[in-house]
Amino acid sequence: MNPEEIDTEWVERFPGLSRLEPTTKKLLLQRSTVVSMPETTVIFGPGKSPENMLFLLSGTVRVQQVSETGHEIVLYRINAGESCVLTTACLLAYDDYSAEGIAESAVRAAAVPRQVFDDLVAQSPSFRNFVFAAFSKRITDLFLMIDEVAFQRMDVRLAHKLIELSKGRDQISTTHQKLSVELGTAREVISRQLQEFQRRAWVEQSRGTVKILDRAQLEKLAARD
Repeated sequence: MNPEEIDTEWVERFPGLSRLEPTTKKLLLQRSTVVSMPETTVIFGPGKSPENMLFLLSGTVRVQQVSETGHEIVLYRINAGESCVLTTACLLAYDDYSAEGIAESAVRAAAVPRQVFDDLVAQSPSFRNFVFAAFSKRITDLFLMIDEVAFQRMDVRLAHKLIELSKGRDQISTTHQKLSVELGTAREVISRQLQEFQRRAWVEQSRGTVKILDRAQLEKLAARD
């Protein structure tokens, strides 16, 4: 992590922090450091203890779980204006990370030292409310993801993911392996399902690319419960 000149306004980018009392804001700004990390940086990983609470100012961080056999699943992403629920949990429990966070792009973040985090959680009701509100929202998102993995059909989940990744465009740069990590399944399962979508003329596949041919049918499938 490369420290940068402190951004004196970074607290205002987080709705919950912007409503803190002036003395708490001042403490956060005085004791924090803005850091930058290039794309693909492993920001944290299993067995490591968090030294700072990170508030993401720009970029995206992917948080994923890797099993002993090397199987991966994306748990969630942290975007600008958000904090990391796993880091929060580890700080509160004085525990080590159980997953890894990887920069999907160049990122900038405000790093608040553990001691400052502990003091504010103990002494500032408004900061404590911010921490637990963000924590509870992300936990709810994780339960929804577990529900999807456990109970939702793979064709529905894949259709939804393709629509999400396309961002309105017809061309998606991805691979079967990347999609399997996103959806927490085997690459072979993704390959079979994409072949079926191609047979129906919904998509067209080429190396490293999936092209959407019939968005309406994919959206119809993705809307199913």
